[in-house]
Amino acid sequence: MEYFHRSTTILERGFSCIWKCETKSFDAVKAVQDVSLTVNEAEIHGLLGENGAGKSTLMNVLGGILRQDSGEIIIDGEDHSHLTPLKADHLGIKFIHQELNLVDDLCVYENLFLHNELTHGGLVLKKREMVSRSREILKKMQLNIDPLDYVRDLDTSRKQLVEIARALLFDCKLIIMDEPTTSLTNEEISNLFVIMRSLKKEGISCIYISHKMPELFEICDRYTVMRDGKFVATGNFADIDEKQATEMLVGRSLVHEVVEKSNTVDENTTVLEVQQLSCTNHFNDISFTLHKGEIMAITGLFGDGRGELSECLFGARKVNSGKILLKGKEIQGQPIIRVMKSGVSMVPRNRKERSIIKDMSIKDNLSMAFFTSKHKNVYVSDREETQRFEKSKQETNIKASDPDNKITSLSGGNQQKVIFSRWFGLDSDVYIMDNPTQGIDVGAKFEMYQLITKLAEQGKSVIVFSSEYPEIHKIADTCLVLYKGEINKKFTRDELNEMDVMYYATGSNKKEGAQSHA
Repeated sequence: MEYFHRSTTILERGFSCIWKCETKSFDAVKAVQDVSLTVNEAEIHGLLGENGAGKSTLMNVLGGILRQDSGEIIIDGEDHSHLTPLKADHLGIKFIHQELNLVDDLCVYENLFLHNELTHGGLVLKKREMVSRSREILKKMQLNIDPLDYVRDLDTSRKQLVEIARALLFDCKLIIMDEPTTSLTNEEISNLFVIMRSLKKEGISCIYISHKMPELFEICDRYTVMRDGKFVATGNFADIDEKQATEMLVGRSLVHEVVEKSNTVDENTTVLEVQQLSCTNHFNDISFTLHKGEIMAITGLFGDGRGELSECLFGARKVNSGKILLKGKEIQGQPIIRVMKSGVSMVPRNRKERSIIKDMSIKDNLSMAFFTSKHKNVYVSDREETQRFEKSKQETNIKASDPDNKITSLSGGNQQKVIFSRWFGLDSDVYIMDNPTQGIDVGAKFEMYQLITKLAEQGKSVIVFSSEYPEIHKIADTCLVLYKGEINKKFTRDELNEMDVMYYATGSNKKEGAQSHA
């Protein structure tokens, strides 16, 4: 194990951060223990670890949000062990948090300059200059966003890019990116990597946190691995492969671990039937049948209408035409509460904006769906809530010391497990899951796949909206491929392969002269 107690490798000029954090504790949990990390000038450093490994805690210390109990932070040869957010900002450390920190009721330019407003004598805002500089940085990032637009009118991926633009707007030496691509499309991710490489040429360093192995190997120079709050290893990405990285993350090999997927489909029992469903500007003439015990994947590319379709199936968005029948009874047009009571649950995409209630406890976040559709008593029993939490904790392996802590005290992956548990406890007939493993590490994903297949074994029907082929391949009995809002192909489990899925997702079969591919 290699530690960096002193600045023996500090560069003579430019940015270099050498950091040893002995301990950072929360109540009875030691989130970080004896971890060392070094970041050099013009380096993109990947920080790897499962959910709850302590990555975000470690970065919150470097960002001045938390203070370490012991250890030291050496920046450019000087000790800065007692950082505050303001001091970190002055040192050129910019933090792009996993949770969005934008104000929806402010314009884009106002968010970009929040707490750094340009003024005349500290009294009058230089609005024209701030708008102009905002246009420059957005143009540099190749973003077609008007600085005068309100943030509330942007979709999640563009909000994430505005967060990144805010970090790039002012001079910086180190940018910490905590899961920056979770909500981005492949094209937006490629554009972000172009920007990161450009910053690297300018001598700017980056700490990049992600669960996506291909991204880490593509963009990062070196890595540091954490597990259970402790340092595991550090080195160059060029010296390892994805299998070795995964083994360091989870402490074991997942290569030979497979999701046991037996044939649970009862083709004689139809649970959900969708007939010629359309939603203007999003999807058109969608029809399919979901059987008891079936796991159906619905996939495609960005803008294919998947997200809107999932919302319509749950009653969160109105349809223009068509029918949705649950066990033969129409449920389209009904409010969400009635859809839930009819036997449909939904794990929505993007937990940051659509699932968690930040100011509520872990326990209350978990119980929300139960209170809405199942709770009949006048009073809420704290004992029953605690029992519900303990049961869910055991089933989904939630890492939490106290269910009364705010849900934001958990890592992103553990927050997602809470959302899973919120709906699993309803004993619904149909479970709709929109990008359910978003922001979850490879080990936790395997656990989620097991939970989904367990639902099917219990006779539940599941629809998983996903763009990740490995995920689809592991769990799906059938797969619908959307192209421009229409079903372009249906695959059975035996027919599934990645090349054919991409072929139909891109609409290649519709191009002039296209030949049959599957």
